[in-house]
Amino acid sequence: PGADDRRVLEAVRGFASLPVDVRLAPDFAGFALAEAQLLSTEGLPLIKVSERPIRDWGKLLKELLDRFGGSMLLLFLAPLFVLVAVAIKLDSPGPVFFRQRRNGFNHRTFMMWKFRSMTHGADVPHGPYRQATRSDPRVTRVGKFLRRSSIDELPQLINVVRGEMSLVGPRPHPIALDNQYMTLIDQYASRHAVLPGITGWAQVNGYRGETDTNSKMAGRIAHDLHYIRNWSFSLDFWILALTIIRGFVHKNAY
Repeated sequence: PGADDRRVLEAVRGFASLPVDVRLAPDFAGFALAEAQLLSTEGLPLIKVSERPIRDWGKLLKELLDRFGGSMLLLFLAPLFVLVAVAIKLDSPGPVFFRQRRNGFNHRTFMMWKFRSMTHGADVPHGPYRQATRSDPRVTRVGKFLRRSSIDELPQLINVVRGEMSLVGPRPHPIALDNQYMTLIDQYASRHAVLPGITGWAQVNGYRGETDTNSKMAGRIAHDLHYIRNWSFSLDFWILALTIIRGFVHKNAY
């Protein structure tokens, strides 16, 4: 019932983390939201509370850009991939690639690809999660260069071509980190309403690397939510341009 404000608000907040449209039939007084709009469906007045951030033609065109752009970048960067693979194998024993489950669009898990930058076995799949820190002893010699230059992230183009990630979007966090901050930061789960990205609005604004305090993560999430609420092709191209202009190297990438 609309008069049960508490249950209505709980439902609205719950749906905020999903890529769905939310409509309310206003059969009660006093319910108002800053971004709400009045609509009418079959004569029934509805309040538009929220809607999928990337939808219809925008969703299709963004997906085409990701698939085509990701494929071209993979072909162009193939020689670099070979050089990096050789360097990793010569530097330390273990596989070339590191794969880890992450939460993506609509909370679906996927296997994210990276070049291995730590000693093999340093990240125990079922052990406690440890963020990489400055001068982390687990990072190999080649890994230091790969992480500082962000080259270790390039294999995520495979995820882009497979439709699991986008060129631009909120960075996917390890599942353990997601679980940790889901209840600590308001609207944290809303970042799963779009595909995660290789680069994003938070990253080009300096929110990279270790999030050892709640304020650092809160700043990253605020930028992710700004991107989701204000998404446009021009914003995507601006973020890609800033990523290229400012380079992949950053003081917080270690």
